[in-house]
Amino acid sequence: MKVYLAKWAATIQVTWSNLLVYRMNFLLQTLAPLFVFLVVKLSLWYKIMGDGSTVIMGYGFHQMVSYHLWILITSILVFNSNGTRISEDIRMGRITSYLIYPFQLWEFHAASFLARTVVQLLIAAVTLFGVFLIFQPWFVLPELQTLVSGLLLVLLAAVFWFWTHFIIGLVGFWLEETWTLMVMLQITAYFLSGSMIPLTLYPPWMQQVLSYSPFPYIAYLPAQVFLGAPVDLGFSFMVLSSWTLLMILLAIVVWKRGMRLYTAAGM
Repeated sequence: MKVYLAKWAATIQVTWSNLLVYRMNFLLQTLAPLFVFLVVKLSLWYKIMGDGSTVIMGYGFHQMVSYHLWILITSILVFNSNGTRISEDIRMGRITSYLIYPFQLWEFHAASFLARTVVQLLIAAVTLFGVFLIFQPWFVLPELQTLVSGLLLVLLAAVFWFWTHFIIGLVGFWLEETWTLMVMLQITAYFLSGSMIPLTLYPPWMQQVLSYSPFPYIAYLPAQVFLGAPVDLGFSFMVLSSWTLLMILLAIVVWKRGMRLYTAAGM
């Protein structure tokens, strides 16, 4: 077990080294979310409802801006996986090394995912702290228990997103390029997760249908938790855990079927 954990630790350390090797690039990545929020999100919603009198389904200007701030935070933490490298490794025959070494493909990418998540947590914290300093006192941080509950839901959503992207990457056994599928997934998630507008603005029947899908739990509901709105956390964790388990099982099936076709032709 000690040797096995050492492999994970070494992979995480390598990923950190790759992420931090260009310090200016890392600095820009850290400050970019705060800049996007201040320049794009804030300006957009101020133009739409900045007079203070406009209320959309219970959302005034401050409520809408706070909502989109938490959507930004969840996006930073959830959407940090990319299966493009997996499909490239399959196409180029580079996954052969993972078949030889005692560290499987999913383990390598999972360890890299954990390393990126730690970095994304730092970026999210910087973004929150910057907004808190600029917009105090109308922006109030949630209580510790609320913050922890929302963070746990976000991290589970990140795990779901990792396995979903991992599966799309494995489709590289059959397709030469998988980026189209990833873009389609990203756009679908953007519209159905509440990243664009709160799901309360959607038709009631659609909200009901989406409650059994994974999409609201990767953006809208975590944001609601952070905002202190009443959320059925038990049901949320149950639905998202079920979808995550389904993605893991599907990844196992796709991997086994894909390996029957793999010939390392790109080597």
